[in-house]
Amino acid sequence: MFNPSREQVRQFFTEAWRKHRAREILTPLESIAVQWAEQHPEYHRDLEDPEVAAADYTVEQGRTNPFLHLSMHLAIAEQLQIDQPPGIRAAHQQLLATHDAHEAAHEIMECLGEVVWEAQRLGTPFSNDGYLDLIKRRITRG
Repeated sequence: MFNPSREQVRQFFTEAWRKHRAREILTPLESIAVQWAEQHPEYHRDLEDPEVAAADYTVEQGRTNPFLHLSMHLAIAEQLQIDQPPGIRAAHQQLLATHDAHEAAHEIMECLGEVVWEAQRLGTPFSNDGYLDLIKRRITRG
């Protein structure tokens, strides 16, 4: 399994953004990353300035870590593409009935974050069922 370091993740996003701005050819994964970055203009400075990109993003700063946020967008895009966990694609389609694509991704992201946090806190494996359950609750909440 691919487990990049913090620096590798940040380099991936900053390099994809640099290539995009220079109108260079992007890999398929870079293209997806850039599509999400374009929807987050509040992150552009982080992607363009290496010193800013190297910063720590703490809760006390009251700022979302743009690299974590964009990484979660990529993870969700891949989950939807391969329907893993099974049923996530159908759940996403249901969210699209009441949300635009970006809002739907953020709804799923909230669930992903909660399940990852819970697994880390308890030292338990990631729960696909718990993840899908949280997403389904957001669908019915509409």
